[in-house]
Amino acid sequence: MHAHELQKLLSQHSLFADSDDDALAAIILRGHLVTAQEGDVLLHQGDKGDILYIILSGMARISMVASNGHEIVLDYAEAGHVIGEIAFLDGGERSASVDALSDMTMLTLSRDAFAEILGSYPDLAMQLMKALARRLRQTNEIVEADRAFRSGPRLARYLLRLMLSGSEGDGRLKLKLSQSELGNFVGLSREQINRQLSAWSEHDVISIDSGNIHIKDQEMLMEIAEAIP
Repeated sequence: MHAHELQKLLSQHSLFADSDDDALAAIILRGHLVTAQEGDVLLHQGDKGDILYIILSGMARISMVASNGHEIVLDYAEAGHVIGEIAFLDGGERSASVDALSDMTMLTLSRDAFAEILGSYPDLAMQLMKALARRLRQTNEIVEADRAFRSGPRLARYLLRLMLSGSEGDGRLKLKLSQSELGNFVGLSREQINRQLSAWSEHDVISIDSGNIHIKDQEMLMEIAEAIP
C-alpha cells in the first residue's frame, strides 16, 4: 500500500480522521508495517501496551474475559480501525485481547514516536480527544439503548452493526460467527440466538447457509431493531 493510500485510509476511517495531512504523513513516516496470520493473538488482556495498531487490511476480534470467566466480544475491527489505543494513551494494561480473524497488515506506532509527533503537531492531541469523546458517546448510547431492548431488537441492532461495518454489499456478512460467538457479542445465550434467528429465517428476514448469515430484508430488520417494549 502506497503512502497516499495509507493517508487516505487514515483520514477516512480511523482515530486520526480529523488530523491534517502533515500530521498523518508524520504518523505514516514514523510507523512500521507488520503482518499477522489468521489465528494470531495481537494483544493480550492485562499486558502492558506501548504500541498502537492501525489496521490496513484484514479483520480482528476484540474481546475480554469478565470476572466470572466468561468471554465478552466487544467489537470487530477492520481496515482503518485503530486498536490498542487505551493502554497506548494512558500507559496502563491492555483492557482487552485482540486476535486476527484473517491474515492482516497493520501500521504500528510506538508511544515514544507518538510523543515526538505531538511535539511537532500539538493540535493532534485535541483532535484525538474529540475523536475519543465521540467514540465514548457512541458507546454510551449503545449501552443505554441495549438496556431498553428485548433480545430480538438487540440482536437486530448488532446484526445491522455488523452489516454496516463489514458485508459483501448484498447483505451477506463477511464474518462467519457461530451462535455462541454471536451470543458473546450481543450478550445473549446461544439458545436465545438460535430461537431468534430461526424465527427470522422462517419469515425471510434473513437466511442462513452453512453458518453464513444473509440479511434479506434490511428494512424489516431495522424496524425490529427500533422496536421498544
